Amino acid sequence: MPRREDLAESRWIKPFGQRVLHSEFWRFTRRSVPRGVAVGLLVGIFLMIPGLQIVGAALMCVPVRGNIPLAALMTFLSNPLTTPFFLIAAIFVGNALGFHADTGTFWALYESRAGVGAWVRWLLSDAAPSLITGLFIIATASALIGYLLSIGIWRWWQVRKWQRRARRFMPEI
Repeated sequence: MPRREDLAESRWIKPFGQRVLHSEFWRFTRRSVPRGVAVGLLVGIFLMIPGLQIVGAALMCVPVRGNIPLAALMTFLSNPLTTPFFLIAAIFVGNALGFHADTGTFWALYESRAGVGAWVRWLLSDAAPSLITGLFIIATASALIGYLLSIGIWRWWQVRKWQRRARRFMPEI
């Protein structure tokens, strides 16, 4: 999990200076938490490049005022174990919308541990529109679900905290 200082030294974030390091993006508030979760899921699922996911999520948190640590954490949902499943689901969603991508070729490339060139040739065929459209839809739906779920969890947590506090200060009747 990156710290403020780690992000300050990143060559991608350094041009944005102190804006990303502002405390507003690092506090857990009822508004910043759902925004951070949504941004992290959106960027983490749509942008499948591991090094750029955290940086992209941190930069996208600035205009929406989301929580950067949570956004960075949520990008880890797409990891080497889950990536093939996200890609296959994206292809199925894209194919359902009328695009065409061959899932058999995808699995053959995956199982044979094909090089970057073979993957690029497959993407430059007619697979790219299906994959990109599917990833966008899955990422957007995941971000919306994560946003709503985190609002619910935040409210549940706060109610529980207030109830404990009330029990502590209320005398027994």
